[in-house]
Amino acid sequence: MEPLYQYAWLIPVLPLAGAMLVGLGLISFNKTTNQLRKLSSVFVVSLLGAAMVLSFAIFWSQFHGHEPFTRTLEWAAAGNFHLMMGYTIDNLTALMLVVVTTVAFLVMVYTDGYMAHDSGYVRFYAYLSLFSSSMLGLVISPNLIQVYIFWELVGMCSYLLIGFWYDRKAAADACQKAFVVNRVGDFGLLLGILGLYWATGSFEFDVIGAHLEAFVESGYISSGLAALLAVLVFLGPVAKSAQFPLHVWLPDAMEGPTPISALIHAATMVAAGVFLIARMYPVFENIPVAMTVIAWTGGFTAFLGATIALTQNDIKKGLAYSTISQLGYMVMAMGIGAYSAGLFHLMTHAYFKAMLFLCSGSVIHGMEAVVGHDPDLAQDMRLMGGLRKYMPITSLCFLIGTLAICGIPPFAGFWSKDEILGNAFTASPGLWVVGWLTAGLTAFYMFRMYFMTFEGDFRGNITSIKEQIKGAVAEPLPAFGPGAMDRRELEAEDHDHGHSESPHESPLTMTLPLLLLAVPSTLVGLVGMPFNNYFEEFIHAPGETVAEVVSHEAAFNWSEFLVMAGSSVGIALIGITVASLMYRMGQIDPGAIAKNFTSLYNFSLNKWYFDDIYNRLFVQGSRRLARQVMEVDYRVVDGAVNLTGLVALISGEGLKYLENGRAQFYALIVFGAVLGFVIVSGLS
Repeated sequence: MEPLYQYAWLIPVLPLAGAMLVGLGLISFNKTTNQLRKLSSVFVVSLLGAAMVLSFAIFWSQFHGHEPFTRTLEWAAAGNFHLMMGYTIDNLTALMLVVVTTVAFLVMVYTDGYMAHDSGYVRFYAYLSLFSSSMLGLVISPNLIQVYIFWELVGMCSYLLIGFWYDRKAAADACQKAFVVNRVGDFGLLLGILGLYWATGSFEFDVIGAHLEAFVESGYISSGLAALLAVLVFLGPVAKSAQFPLHVWLPDAMEGPTPISALIHAATMVAAGVFLIARMYPVFENIPVAMTVIAWTGGFTAFLGATIALTQNDIKKGLAYSTISQLGYMVMAMGIGAYSAGLFHLMTHAYFKAMLFLCSGSVIHGMEAVVGHDPDLAQDMRLMGGLRKYMPITSLCFLIGTLAICGIPPFAGFWSKDEILGNAFTASPGLWVVGWLTAGLTAFYMFRMYFMTFEGDFRGNITSIKEQIKGAVAEPLPAFGPGAMDRRELEAEDHDHGHSESPHESPLTMTLPLLLLAVPSTLVGLVGMPFNNYFEEFIHAPGETVAEVVSHEAAFNWSEFLVMAGSSVGIALIGITVASLMYRMGQIDPGAIAKNFTSLYNFSLNKWYFDDIYNRLFVQGSRRLARQVMEVDYRVVDGAVNLTGLVALISGEGLKYLENGRAQFYALIVFGAVLGFVIVSGLS
């Protein structure tokens, strides 16, 4: 199998080659390349497919016990400084390669149907391929410097894809917001990398961890400084994986086309943060302060995202806050030492969240036939309802994804989320309570989304709802139960924007990826069952042996498992029941609840006012500071320059009359000066 590892560098290079060739075609032969749009997409997808096959081959080899493989070459040298570049293949790399390539491949197939009529079809495929290549390059990086290079490439690609429809102000603003917020985290990451190199003299993950631990124990480096460096590095994942307080960019990223929303939220950008925590685990695990910060940041973010998702009406933004919450679970798991549990949830979440986002794209695609290409209308769940009748495949896949994320057995999310909660109960009961409550909220808002979208009667032709949505009315609309349409039979219909009275199922290129993603969303969790945990045997914390993992399995306690699993499933069932009573049966009116708890409702609807606070502090504050700096520049700096010029001008104008070239005039000036000097001397 050695030749396989010798050519593993092709995995990120193949999609990079596709992006470069298609990009050069767009630059040099734009019209011809756009005319060959299908050929271009097949070319790009085929190259990524080849990378996916190679990734599976490497995964299979690693699963059967192949030793980790690293290949490097010297990239730069100066004295004793040597910077190596290359690639490393181990179990974590193999897992991430499979997750990234499979999700990216299916998203690309789906894109053919979703972007079929978009003029930027070919450009979008080039961006997708470059994005996939950047993430794959990050995954195989053997040291922090190479990670940082691909980390920034991932950020650049997200900027291009979020702002793909740059002629829309909302998209242009969203990509800038994502770019700026991520720069904050990336600056912290860069400071942390440089600080760790200063402290340990290395960019290699294992070497940094071993040296830092030894230096802290010997007193060469204080534990406070080590914690500071670790937290600075953690700022990078905080931004990339949308953790509090740098989570605000991710919901706005929904302004990009839905395929890129699925890719960002499932397997690339947000996964990069959790992956970096896993790579840096040898550093973090020996610093208790850093682990505590990571754990509570994740726990609070999980709860924060869930509480905001409760009131979102935009289907994509609801899923976006769901992603923030689920990423919080993963980060919390890393912080409490549940290394394999966090990565297990990363894998299961990648598949069911990709499917949920692609389902939302399918719903939007169908809704646009009725309400037109207005995202405010096509993405608003208040105009949906009853779509199960029109979109059976999409509704079935969305239901599977909903059951998975809610942690209902035997779907994938149950096994990974339950393992996190079980570890949290042992490590920190407080964090377990937060995670447990979040599980109930997750079940409620996800089934709220499902019922509002797929159950009841279709509301897309009701004029009054459209007017309220377009008028940006914040008050909740009446309950959307089965009888809700009966109360609106006299409502006028509006067909000004669409060309159909009802939505339709998406084409095969869109529904086939949904069905394929439904398989791992249902079954992949079975590899991580606590009493037969193949996943933990394959992916375990650095320094832990397979024998120790097997001993953990041998100590499995059925009664403890049933209690913990029963509590998490129980609160999920409560959340589902409440959602059903409110949004399916109509026995509880959401509008009445919102009016009785107006403050809490507005607090959730306005996203805890983070955007407002950040706008006032940073956006408006920066503008005020810029105006003050401009005033200083205008009055002081520019004034000093202008005064200097004025003095030079006046003195020059005056002196030109004295420089007339007549010796008699110069003698007169000298005589006058001497006379004046004598008079002054005599008076003194």
